[in-house]
Amino acid sequence: MASDGPTQAPRRSSRISGQATIEVSVPAKKSRKPSKAGTKRAAEEVDSDEKNKKAKANEDEPVKDNDDGADVAPQTDGPIDIGDILPSIILKNEKGEEVDTGSIAVEKGVVLFLVPKADTPGCTTQACGFRDIWQEFTSLNYDVYGVSADAPTAQSKWQTKKQLPYPLISDPKRSLIGVLGAAEGNRTKRSHFVFEKGGKLVDKRMPVKPADSPRFALEFIKGLSQ
Repeated sequence: MASDGPTQAPRRSSRISGQATIEVSVPAKKSRKPSKAGTKRAAEEVDSDEKNKKAKANEDEPVKDNDDGADVAPQTDGPIDIGDILPSIILKNEKGEEVDTGSIAVEKGVVLFLVPKADTPGCTTQACGFRDIWQEFTSLNYDVYGVSADAPTAQSKWQTKKQLPYPLISDPKRSLIGVLGAAEGNRTKRSHFVFEKGGKLVDKRMPVKPADSPRFALEFIKGLSQ
């Protein structure tokens, strides 16, 4: 038997379906450690650069002052020039013996060649150049002296190593070097000076190339007798 009441519509569910939020964690990137080979290569490059810098600066490196017997330079108005007399300053040679620079040109002419630092490439070229033609200087009645700010012991080793036949003068305080106008702070300008018998300065070259210095000095002296 049919019901006389109204037909009820099916009940809808009041539940709302929501979407779930998914959080994705991104792992942090790990920093890459340099390989052992890369680290070693970088260290070798730094070491190589340091060695190159030291080699390049070696010859120009200032020679440290020491107290191996140098009198204070005499008071002058400035560096001596052509026509001036070689001053008297008590220094030491490579043997540690005292040398009065004012007396070395009394009986003979003198060539003083100045080097920045003993036993370095350029200075050895200059010194050996004078060594190779040393007898030509002596035949013209001229003595040769090498001058630097190195200690006598360092000069002695250099003299023996390169068989230098002439004396070396140690000027640690650059007393003579300063009077000659070749001192530049804690450095020595490569140069040479020719003094005739009696001590008068007749020629100077500053600066001068290591290989040219001996030849120029000899050519000048030979020209005096022409």
